[in-house]
Order: sequence, then structure tokens, then C-alpha cells
Amino acid sequence: MASLRQLEYLVTVVDTGSFTRAAEQLHVTQPALSHQMRALERSLGGPLLERLPRAVRLTPMGRAMLPHARAALADADRARCAARLASGTTAGELQVATVYSVSLGVLPPALRVWRRDRPDVDVRLIEFRHADELRDAMAAGEADVALGPRPGGWTGPVRQLGVEEFVVVLSADGAGEDDATGVVDLATLAGCAWVHYAPGNGLAELVDAACAAAGFRPRAAVRTEQTAAAPILAAAGLGPALVPANVLPARFDGRVLRPAVPVRRTLVAYTRAAPDPLTTAFIETLVEHATALGEHLKPGQSGQSGGLAARCRS
Repeated sequence: MASLRQLEYLVTVVDTGSFTRAAEQLHVTQPALSHQMRALERSLGGPLLERLPRAVRLTPMGRAMLPHARAALADADRARCAARLASGTTAGELQVATVYSVSLGVLPPALRVWRRDRPDVDVRLIEFRHADELRDAMAAGEADVALGPRPGGWTGPVRQLGVEEFVVVLSADGAGEDDATGVVDLATLAGCAWVHYAPGNGLAELVDAACAAAGFRPRAAVRTEQTAAAPILAAAGLGPALVPANVLPARFDGRVLRPAVPVRRTLVAYTRAAPDPLTTAFIETLVEHATALGEHLKPGQSGQSGGLAARCRS
């Protein structure tokens, strides 16, 4: 039977891509690591890793084993945390999986409160590019709770956190103060080259869907993997960007416009089963303090934008 230590060795070798780096990270000798990996493979009846000259590669058996190894290690961590809680000790670690944009815009206020109230409970953020990757990781047991768009077909508990709204960001050049937070019809930006997101980033699909609903397919002037980079590039004049309103700082140099047809998505927290007390407390903190909307979408901040197409850079 595989031991937790052997499973940790397997996961670390895969994550580092090297027996040498894994041994350094685990603070064991490489021969000891190799010995334990061979023992694990013997107990399972076949090779888990293919040893290449400069790398390691999972075999089909290894690919089948890896998600279960990660889930077993995560369950062991949760068991240790539950034991500490039962003994009256609050110290521990909470593993929170989310997508890039949520960790940037939604989580910080809630994490600030959580850290203030529970300084002995560390939060480990595990971030993903796409909501599908987030859902799959949560299903595989890689975290205690997942935060992101509502996952399709999820059978575990789901708690709504709020509705996230998206805004269009442009360069402030030529914009008057009276229309700095106006309303824009996305169709007027059809001729622009956009600040877009990299393929694989879930926001790329959201932008494409919003533009398709407005009757066009956006051309990309630049694509970025980082949500935080999109509004900065747009404010620098590279083209319009569609971004979550909650990622914009209170003092932002770009021009912020609300789409005439709102672009929104519901954000939720979800778990595989009924959450333990620590996870429940974290979810309650999220419900009360997470910032789904953002300061740039207050009631009454609307006007009409004009001449935007003429200012686009192709």
C-alpha cells in the first residue's frame, strides 16, 4: 500500500520535473527518493514515471495515479487541521482554489478580515486560468474550497458570493470629466484593436461572448495572461479592454465605461461535501466581505459616450 510520504514524493517529482530538484525540496537524498519511488511502483505493479535524460514524464499509470495522490495529500492536511481544531487549537492552513481575476479583485478585502480575525490560520491560494481547470482541481481534492464562476454540473454545496460586473477601459486621452464613467455600446468599438486575454484564460471567452452578442469578433492588439495588465495596457492607449470592475484601483488613470448591455457573471464558493467548521467560517467571511462589484459601478454613474470609434487605434 502506498504511504503518504511516497505519494508526496511522486507529486513533488512531477511538480518539479526532476528527481534532483524534488530531493532538494523534500530535504532527502536523491538515492532515498529514488528508492521510495521504486518501492511505490513495485507496490502498484508498474512504472509511474518515465526517466528521460533531462526530465521525467508520467506513464499512463502515473497519469491515472496523480490526481488521487494529490487528493490523498489534501485530505491528510485537512485531517490534521480538523484534529487541531478539535483540540481547541486554531492553527492550520486553509487551501483556497480560485481563478486569477478573483484573487486579484474579489478576495483581498475578505482575506484582510480573515487574517485579522484568525492570524494562526494560513491561507494557501491555488490559482487557475480557467473556471474549468478550477472545477477539475476542486473535484480532484486539491483544495478545501473553490471560488469562481458557478460550475456546471456541480453536485456539492454552492454558496453565492455576489454578481461581478465588467467595465470597458480606454485611454483617458480626449475624455472629459463629465463622461469619465459613462456608458458605451460595445458595437461602437467593433473597429478597434482590443487588449485581449491569452488563449486558455477564461476571460478571453467572456470577452469574445460579449462582443459576439454586440455583433462582432474583437481583433487583438495585444493578448495578456494577467488580468491586472489588461486595464493598464488599455489606459496606455493600446485599445479597449473588458475587465472586472473590482480589479480597478480607486484612483485609476484610464477611462472607465459601463457596457450598455451589462456584462456580468455570478461568483460562488463551492465544496465537494458539507464544509468543515473552518471552511464554513471562511465562506461566511467571503459572503460578508468579498468585493464582487467594485467601486467604479455605483448607482448614478452613467452618461453617454460619443466618438469612441473615431479614437480607436487599429
